[in-house]
Amino acid sequence: MSGSGFLRPAMATPASEAGERPFAALSHGAASGDAIASVTLSLAFLPLAAPVSDAKVLTGRQRPLTEVAFLFAEIRAESGHEGVGYSYAKRAGGPGQYAHAREIAPELIGEDPSDIQRLWTKLVWAGASVGRSGLATQAIAAIDIALWDLKAKRAGLPLAKLLGAHRDSVACYNTSGGFLSTPVEQVVENARAWVRRGIGGIKVKVGQPDSRLDLDRVERVRAELGDQFPVMVDANQQWNRETAARMGRDLEQYRLTWIEEPLDAYDAEGHADLARDLATPVATGEMLTSVAEHRELIQRRSADFLQPDAPRVGGITPFLTIAALAQDARIRIAPHFAMEIHLHLAAAYPTDPWVEHFEWLEPLFNERLEIRDGRMLVPGRPGLGFSLSDQARAWTTQRETF
Repeated sequence: MSGSGFLRPAMATPASEAGERPFAALSHGAASGDAIASVTLSLAFLPLAAPVSDAKVLTGRQRPLTEVAFLFAEIRAESGHEGVGYSYAKRAGGPGQYAHAREIAPELIGEDPSDIQRLWTKLVWAGASVGRSGLATQAIAAIDIALWDLKAKRAGLPLAKLLGAHRDSVACYNTSGGFLSTPVEQVVENARAWVRRGIGGIKVKVGQPDSRLDLDRVERVRAELGDQFPVMVDANQQWNRETAARMGRDLEQYRLTWIEEPLDAYDAEGHADLARDLATPVATGEMLTSVAEHRELIQRRSADFLQPDAPRVGGITPFLTIAALAQDARIRIAPHFAMEIHLHLAAAYPTDPWVEHFEWLEPLFNERLEIRDGRMLVPGRPGLGFSLSDQARAWTTQRETF
């Protein structure tokens, strides 16, 4: 067992070396007595109340975000238990995820739903020609997450408990109130309102062409919340190395919890230099879509806070590998977005994580997560603890069952 709180499979001794007769392999479902009866995939589009912009929009690299696409996977076992998972895409990619998931989902029928690692590998090989990262594994993510939800429900446990929880609540911060499309006066009012509702931290978007506007934005929020309240900033990859170093030094006076994505997401070397040289911690990782990419960040010490996103990296199965690597390296984590999933994974991480709060997704689900005294509470419901709402069904544009 590694030094982390996440289990890794032990290396078995070959039977010929151990001098024992080999055991017969278990047939699918022989131990659990269950099998996958059906997989339902659906594509839904969640409209935002108003378009939002971060620094990528102000630099002309993206258009304002108006909706989020969701790939939902609902898996039913012969026992009658059901699991639900989701992946998502912003601006582009949702229909592509749905199309790839449709191609590989039939591979699951009749399989033992307990064998999640093996099934993840089977699905990767089913689509091997399109690779092991990006859209291909994001399509697998919805299925993988549904399998973990199903497994926890079959055990009658919240997913955090199935994984081995270290805590029953996780420090949480809000992002939705601090976008650059929001006037600074409203950002301050949003921060004040979320603090009243029990949030534990506030993240402010930066990365504007005029850095003086960024500093004013942070100054206003810090003045409102006081010197000790956790405040983070997020540049959304829009600084070059020189600007990031200068802004990092200018921001040190505000005692920030972290500076997020100061550089291009794939500049592991540049992030490592900043993490070494700045007093303020550096956070990154949300845009990466594989274990290998996160491994490079960890090996280079590119992040003080690693921000893996389970739907983006291929689901909970690869997320757990990333978390084990991060824990071995003594790196804290702050999973990106998808709080309904990441709350459970953060609760099972040994070292003081954060989870990101976005209320955007609430209309998709019948249940709500609770925030109290700066922390998000792990629900006591089995599995992930959420079910799809009638509104999610109404926003669905495509649906198919295998």
